Amino acid sequence: MNQTLTPGKWRGLKAAASDNFTFSILAFDQRGNYRAMLPADATFEAAAQIKAEVVSALAPQVTAVLLDPVYGLEAAVAMPGSCGLLMALEKTGYAGSPQERRIDFIPGWDVSMIRAIGATAVKLLVYYHPNAGAVTDEIDATIARIADECHDQDIPLFVEPLSYSIDAEIKADSPEFAEERPRIVRDTAYRISRLGVDILKMEFPVNVTFQTDMAVWEAACKAVSEASLVPWTLLSAGVDFDTYTRQVTIACQSGASGFVGGRAIWKEAIATTAEARAAFLKDEGRRRVDILRQIVERDARPWTDFYAPPINAENWHEAYRAEIRR
Repeated sequence: MNQTLTPGKWRGLKAAASDNFTFSILAFDQRGNYRAMLPADATFEAAAQIKAEVVSALAPQVTAVLLDPVYGLEAAVAMPGSCGLLMALEKTGYAGSPQERRIDFIPGWDVSMIRAIGATAVKLLVYYHPNAGAVTDEIDATIARIADECHDQDIPLFVEPLSYSIDAEIKADSPEFAEERPRIVRDTAYRISRLGVDILKMEFPVNVTFQTDMAVWEAACKAVSEASLVPWTLLSAGVDFDTYTRQVTIACQSGASGFVGGRAIWKEAIATTAEARAAFLKDEGRRRVDILRQIVERDARPWTDFYAPPINAENWHEAYRAEIRR
């Protein structure tokens, strides 16, 4: 049976999706990786303006845009009102050690502020390994707490788990970790989807550097779909566009509900002139978004396969008040 959503979450997911209830979302909440793409002497104003230029060019082609509270205000203000806005909650990077990664938050920035600025949904990134013991339990508790806050604010929560190695001798880009990655991503989807989140923003479950068999890709994506209780979307992780196109196709054909893509779409537009940036975004940027969106519209699973709309009943507002103020 589908879970019945509260009105705010239903409206929020509709605002972030297409008319057929799938997600074609542009991600530009990068901060550290983004600064590394800019000249060392780039000012805050320049970083914010470039982000706004990219978003202004591509926002009309997507269902929503994911932004950050550091460089993203100018872009958010310039977006068309018909485009949904997801806003990042976490601080860039992580706290703790490389083998015990914890969530780091922006001081003074919380779910209520994201709701107050008119965002469609909250996005929380976590570095996650399902077998990290007490660290995993701590992160689970934090995700559940944020999910409760989103429930109280009646705003959808997208969670983005990124896998990492908990063994200092095994690097995340090694063949050894690649062998374990499908299981790690699947088990991550299983655990986090049971913590009260609304949508997962997942990495591709296969390291395509070491595994090129698309039958293996498909099996791994289907395993994520079977493990997750909630809709999932595919992030791009900075891969080249052609690879991302294949990944989005396999993921959507295997049960994903769309994409939340970033650098695979726009990375060539950053370290260049304003004129070259505008030309790239007008032609190649929009072409890329159109290709991805056509895949999603054709193959993705609607999020309404998981969720039902609020029940209309007399005095519904009284029950609603009790629900979000539990």
